[in-house]
Amino acid sequence: MYSQNFAAMWLLVIHFMLYFVSSYQQFPRLCATREALLTKECCPPWEGDGSPCGTSSGRGFCQDVEVPDQPDGPQYPFSGLDDREKWPLVFYNRTCQCAGNFMGFNCGDCKFGFFGQNCNERRESVRRNIFHLSRAERIRLVSYLNLAKQTVSRDYVVVTGTYREMENGSNPLFADVSVYDVFVWMHYYVSRNALLGGPGNVWTNVDFGHWAPAFLPWHRVYLLHWEHEIRKLTGDMSFTIPYWDWRDAQECEVCTDELMGARNLQDPNLLSPGSVFSSWKVNTLKYSEDYNNRGVLCDAKEEGPLRRNPGNHNRALVQRLPTSADVEFTLNLPNYDTGAMDRSANMSFRNTLEGFGDPQTGLGNSSRLGMHAALHVFMNGSMSSVQGSANDPIFLLHHAFVDSIYEQWLRRHTPSPSQYPESNAPIGHNSEYHMVPFLPLHRNREYFISSKDLGYEYSYLLDATVGIAFAVLAAKRQLKGSPWLHGKRWKNVFALPERQPLIWSNDSGDISHQNYQTTM
Repeated sequence: MYSQNFAAMWLLVIHFMLYFVSSYQQFPRLCATREALLTKECCPPWEGDGSPCGTSSGRGFCQDVEVPDQPDGPQYPFSGLDDREKWPLVFYNRTCQCAGNFMGFNCGDCKFGFFGQNCNERRESVRRNIFHLSRAERIRLVSYLNLAKQTVSRDYVVVTGTYREMENGSNPLFADVSVYDVFVWMHYYVSRNALLGGPGNVWTNVDFGHWAPAFLPWHRVYLLHWEHEIRKLTGDMSFTIPYWDWRDAQECEVCTDELMGARNLQDPNLLSPGSVFSSWKVNTLKYSEDYNNRGVLCDAKEEGPLRRNPGNHNRALVQRLPTSADVEFTLNLPNYDTGAMDRSANMSFRNTLEGFGDPQTGLGNSSRLGMHAALHVFMNGSMSSVQGSANDPIFLLHHAFVDSIYEQWLRRHTPSPSQYPESNAPIGHNSEYHMVPFLPLHRNREYFISSKDLGYEYSYLLDATVGIAFAVLAAKRQLKGSPWLHGKRWKNVFALPERQPLIWSNDSGDISHQNYQTTM
């Protein structure tokens, strides 16, 4: 049984560290001012020396933003109507350009994989299977998630109005949200409908982080920032996001009160009161269609409880969770993206992994969703809305495993940088496009590289010797006086890191809905 007293103790231990709260996403609080918006400059001072972007200490400098002029695909036939076009120029045309290993909206942090005051300490982190964490590590994970949900972000706010509604910056419209909900909001903002002006005047066939080549790089950056944010919030620099290996799973194995929350026996659409997540309120979800109909942005207000009813989904859309065979077929596809580079792409690794290509034939616009999308549908609740899916903490475990498959493909096929499209991808997805809505800025092509170059690894992708030693260590930790060894959910305690290895050499109908769909 999950020890709520132990969890509460962890919260008390780390609560004094709240001055560490920092975030990378969306609008820095210092840039969400009338002056910053009117001057279109987001170059806040670094606390270390008080100069913009830490210029006096050589950390960076304020620079004009350069955006690409390569043509986009035909999926979004407008220009100058949506605030995300040519990100971030609608809001800012000058931001911090950081030098060396420095990073951040004010160059006050380190690039991924670097640590220390001068960002010159290179370390590699390892993301592990959630079932190989010790009992204390699982409790710590839940406590960290809850702390992030309850702590207002010190450095960032989210935008609640369009630039036009802000009267071109004269009337700033922003809101405070928790550290966790900054990320929820980001996922909503990147995937929301385009607001073309007026009630109901929206364009649905657009997504700056899904349905096209940037799907995998965008979510990679999203997880890296989230991971880094938890480290700064808690002071635990060893923290890494665990993953859930859902291959061949028959049920939601992480849906227990000890982990992500069991099913509520009185209402199967809600979480068990024994889980801390049952008290969570969602953001950007319940009224997303209402926002779209009114042609306005989410107002960042709480909208009701987290919902989940795994397995009771629309089986005409998703038959089952992905299998090992599905994953292997997907990994063997040699082309990162193909054709129109959208949901119609055939024999595309990206489209098949995302779930719109059939994992048995590789054909796009599949009438049934697979791989990544199948898990979202299977969860049958908050996870099943594209715009609101990040409300459910399972989102993080799921996307960590999706990212590991992306990493596996990069290692297996070693693609040249030219495999990532420079032009004609759907808007937001060309190689030089800045990822919406990140500040600091990241270009899509910068994350078409191995996780090793970004300072992290997956436990099941380590070489065999290290992998076995890692598994033995995890088993020893779990054995030590742990009552958790009993029960089917711990069937893999003594297993090697995965059900089967994923490393082999090279020798060995149109889906047009906005949500993944749910029966709820």
